[in-house]
Amino acid sequence: MLNFEKKGNGKETLVLLHGFMENLSIWSDMEPHLSKDFSLLKIDLPGHGQSEILEEVHTMELMADEVKKVLDNQNIEKIHLLGHSMGGYTSLAFAEKYPDSLKSLTLFFSTYFADDEEKKQQRIKSYRIIKDAFAHYARAGIPNLFNPNERDILEGKIETALETALSTNNMGALACVKGMVERTDKKHIIQNLEAKILVLAGKHDNAVKTETTIKNLPDRTNIKSYVLDCGHNGHWEKPGICAEIINTELLHNLPKKLVL
Repeated sequence: MLNFEKKGNGKETLVLLHGFMENLSIWSDMEPHLSKDFSLLKIDLPGHGQSEILEEVHTMELMADEVKKVLDNQNIEKIHLLGHSMGGYTSLAFAEKYPDSLKSLTLFFSTYFADDEEKKQQRIKSYRIIKDAFAHYARAGIPNLFNPNERDILEGKIETALETALSTNNMGALACVKGMVERTDKKHIIQNLEAKILVLAGKHDNAVKTETTIKNLPDRTNIKSYVLDCGHNGHWEKPGICAEIINTELLHNLPKKLVL
């Protein structure tokens, strides 16, 4: 089973899924700001942190199934699910397979669109360097995920992100990249899911097409979105603001259907 940590005794379970080349430690800056009404369940996705590599290809559906096994093991039926980047892709796969388990779905600097052909080719070209020169791959990519206008004040956070990336098993990372290439468009989930949907995005995000993601959100009463003045890593760049939005939106009980 996947490695996980539980924290808090709140009545609402908030499951936190990290992104690519991350692990459950990334939430440490946000945790102090999250409401005490949450019990936090932080999970290491397959091939990351202390979770084992499971297959040659870690599809989003495989990872969603492994998250569900953790919930079943802990006898947790209903959750608020938040996923950063790749964790968001996994969360969408979870929402497709287990919609009745969700009280809310938060795409945290992530998107419901599949990779376009250019992005897929970029990922495919990265297979060899991830396998043979992983440290170079991480050092070249991590700084670009932060707001370039605040690179000086974010130096310590960038270093933390890089250390986290370098601690990742390169073959686990490769399995997940292969899975991300295969992932499908999930806009139908956003259009049909009855649970609350929250989208947090970064104005300077170089990994996700923020404008396209926000522009194409359906006009539904259960969907809320926020664009922050940061890059791809709100948990490190704007932890207090991100936590306050999560507290406000997820603990506000919006009815599934508004009766006029």
